[in-house]
Parts: sequence; C-alpha cells; structure tokens
Amino acid sequence: MNWGWQMIRGYAILVYLFMFLPVAVVVLLSFNASQFGSFPMTGLSLRWFVELAQNDAILRAFRTSVVLGLMTAAISTTLGVLASLALVRYRLPGANMISTLLIAPILVPEVVLAVALLLFLNFLGVNKSFALLLFGHVIFTLPFVILVVQARLVSIRRDVEEAAMSLGASPLQTFFQVTLPLMMPAVLAGALFAFTISFDDITGTLFWKPGGVETVPTQIFAMLRNSISPEINALGTVMIVMTVGLPLLGAAMARSLSRKSGA
Repeated sequence: MNWGWQMIRGYAILVYLFMFLPVAVVVLLSFNASQFGSFPMTGLSLRWFVELAQNDAILRAFRTSVVLGLMTAAISTTLGVLASLALVRYRLPGANMISTLLIAPILVPEVVLAVALLLFLNFLGVNKSFALLLFGHVIFTLPFVILVVQARLVSIRRDVEEAAMSLGASPLQTFFQVTLPLMMPAVLAGALFAFTISFDDITGTLFWKPGGVETVPTQIFAMLRNSISPEINALGTVMIVMTVGLPLLGAAMARSLSRKSGA
C-alpha cells in the first residue's frame, strides 16, 4: 500500500515538473546577463526588461493587448450578467437550449471556432478588422463569465430581492442596490477571467487580427520565427506575472467581498 502511494506521489511530482519546469527556466533566463538565452548563466541583470521597455513593437503589442482585453472584459461581463439574470431569474422558453448555445464556444476547439467565424464573415463580405478581433474574443470569453455569474446568482435567495421590492424599491433599484452587490465577487471574477483569456489568446487572434496589428502573444510568435532573443524570455515573464497574478488578485478580491457581504 505504502509502495503504491509512493509511486503515485512520485508520478505526480514528475507531472508537475514537466508542467512548470519550462516556465521556471524562462523566468530564470529572463534575468540572465548574457545575450545568449542558455545555461550556464553569467550573472543576474534586468537588462532584457529595460530593452523590452524600449522596444516600440512590443510596447505597441502590449497596448493593443491591454485595450483589447479591457474591451473584451467589459463587453463579455455586461452581456454575461444580463444573460445570467435572464436565464436564472425569468422563465424563458427554451432557456436550457439558450444556455447551451451560449456556453457552446468553450466546448468547440478554438481553432475550429476561429476558422468557422472567419469563413462565415468572409461569406458575408466582412474584412478583418479590430472589431472582428474583439467580436471573436467576446464569443470565446462570454461562456466563462456566464458560468461564473450563474453559479453565484443561483445561490442568492430570491426572497431578498422580493423584500426590497415589497419595501418600495423598483426593479432597477433592487438590481443595483441588492442583486449586483451580492454577485459582485462573481462579476469581478468573470471580468478577470475574460481579460486574462483575451490577453493570453493566440490561436483565434492569428485568424482574426488585421494586418499590422499585433498582440503580445502574436508578437512573441513573430519574434520566435526570426530568432530566439533573450527579450522573449523577459516578455514571457511579464506574461506569466499578468496571467497568474491577475486571477490570484481576483480570487483575493472575491474572497474579501464575499466576507463583507456575509455570503
């Protein structure tokens, strides 16, 4: 029995090493003073982060990713909250079918979704543009927001809202003063999910982005096709910090808001 558990524990450690060791190597090499991104390291330096901050192409890609992520998060969160309210609080005909259709994009491989949307819009005569890129990101991130907000909304007792309306609050006042504060942790978590997924996406972005527009992942991909620069390690470290740090920050905020609301 003990021998079996030791085998499982050793296998789990190997899996974790396989998953996270390459990430640790990228982070470590981003601080390498040498211009060659390889071991042994010649010293620790922030040189590649400084050069990264002076690279106009990367700064443009970073700005595009941030703007695209923020717009995606805002639109997906708004639509996700409205859709969740409609599906959970009202009796809609075909609600299960609508819910399945809204969540379906995460069940389809992203490359299939990207090609399908591109072919469909080409059929309609719509050219590639930033709006198409934003539209694609919203389609891909909306299901995550709906799943998170729906799970929270189901746990909010309906009689709390009914009590507010029985005391004279309008439906709009009830939503903004009762329902929205109670589900705010899920709303923030959904927004962070949408931003992180959009910021990190490369498959759909490669299909949907117009010429001359690069996001951080596509910029890294373009740089890797030419050469392996130490700047890529520094850029990878920034991406890791953002994509790991933001969800952790969101979880901490959601936990704090949940405690304050007494949920």
